[in-house]
Amino acid sequence: MKILFRYILREYLVPLVYCLLGFVAIYVLFELFGSFSRLMEAKLPALVTAKYFFAYLAPYFQYLAPAALMLAALYTMWNFCRHSELVAMRASGVGFFTISAPILATACAMALLVAWMNESYMPRYAQWANRLKSCKFDLAKTERSGKLDYRNAKDNRIWSADAVLDPSGRSLAGVNITEDRPSGARLYSITADKAEWLDGEWWLVNPVVQHYNSDGLETATPTPQLDSLKLRVFPNFRERPIDLMAQSRKQQYNSVRGKLRHLRTNKNLSEETRREYEYSAWAQLVSPFACIIITLFAIPYGVASGRQSVFKGIVLALLMFFLFYGLVIGGMVAANTGKIPPFPAAVFPYVVFLLLGIHSFRKQL
Repeated sequence: MKILFRYILREYLVPLVYCLLGFVAIYVLFELFGSFSRLMEAKLPALVTAKYFFAYLAPYFQYLAPAALMLAALYTMWNFCRHSELVAMRASGVGFFTISAPILATACAMALLVAWMNESYMPRYAQWANRLKSCKFDLAKTERSGKLDYRNAKDNRIWSADAVLDPSGRSLAGVNITEDRPSGARLYSITADKAEWLDGEWWLVNPVVQHYNSDGLETATPTPQLDSLKLRVFPNFRERPIDLMAQSRKQQYNSVRGKLRHLRTNKNLSEETRREYEYSAWAQLVSPFACIIITLFAIPYGVASGRQSVFKGIVLALLMFFLFYGLVIGGMVAANTGKIPPFPAAVFPYVVFLLLGIHSFRKQL
């Protein structure tokens, strides 16, 4: 059985790799049409250029992966039927689920890869890639343009930084922090060369602290020895790097954890913004399951292609693919307009098509 598993897996991985490379190549070609001359002028190192393309592609990988899995599964099952290999396997007592297991296992592995891309890789690098493109691939200008602004409404504290030195937000340069009293009068302001997140606390390099009285006028520091330190920890700053980056990034480039934490720590968001963030978080959380759902449809439709007509199986698979994402888009619109709560709007398309996919798959057992 291990030999059969490896054989089916190899037969499936070859078209899957071709499909993924084809999608990536098409994307790179389209991107080069508009950016080739600027890339040549910038003379970026090869590793930076590759990093740019991977980072710019990251937000779309959650759609490319299911499409590649679908086409590869259609081709593999059609090829097995065309050469009567599927008939031979079934006649030898091998169940349809056992035959499909390598394909489904690959779909699960791809779902995990999509989840990692959405939660880790994309939040760290996608916005950097967009900023690099907007700066015409000037690395120095990109670094300078990476400003950060963050408002902690709960603690009346505002952060600003001239540059984010680490994609995760753990290192900032040119930091300015102000905190106001509940009355609105300024409590203190801090400027520092750098801010570093170390062991769960913020450390400021060369901080200059200015205190203010209740009337908002500058006053002498009550802790002169502490304020004179060149390296100082501020344990009262409860903001985390994920908070700072979640507010400064575009919404679509945030991780699920960052979006949900942003909702918890910012209670003053408008109802419309809160709905958009909630839907985006839940939709991003369930998006990897599209790899498994689309594969569940593709396997039986690939069998139908081999037994009846190639055209019929491909059309049915493409129809279900576009219906699925059409329902996903419909749920997004309904959630953002307040017609359906964000959670059911995000999850409903996946539940419906998962049940339909299981039904189509079980018909082949």
